[in-house]
Amino acid sequence: QVQLAESGGGLVQAGDSLRLSCAVSGGTFSTHTMAWFRQAPGKEREYVASTYWSDGNIHYADSLKGRFTISRDNAKKTVYLRMDSLQPEDTAVYFCAANRLGWGTNERDYNYWGQGTQVTVSS
Repeated sequence: QVQLAESGGGLVQAGDSLRLSCAVSGGTFSTHTMAWFRQAPGKEREYVASTYWSDGNIHYADSLKGRFTISRDNAKKTVYLRMDSLQPEDTAVYFCAANRLGWGTNERDYNYWGQGTQVTVSS
């Protein structure tokens, strides 16, 4: 059973940067596409970025290109999300998700989820 645990969230000011981490236990990390989603209060869960399992190919939501950077360390079984120039509209719970041998931008494409980490950006 794959288990995901996010960390690194917190309260920051507009313009600050933050790096989230997602540690994976169980399963074979290298065969899982890893993704980040976020959910703001009162809104649906939104795709942020993913890194494909086989070649590490990276994909971002169009609206977040340039400010967010996803990366993975297969040796540490960890995926990261660096967020720069944070804005109040980035305030959300950020979730890590895993998809074995597949890929997608819809939350239904992912089998495993972490509990989420809160990111709050003050103006």
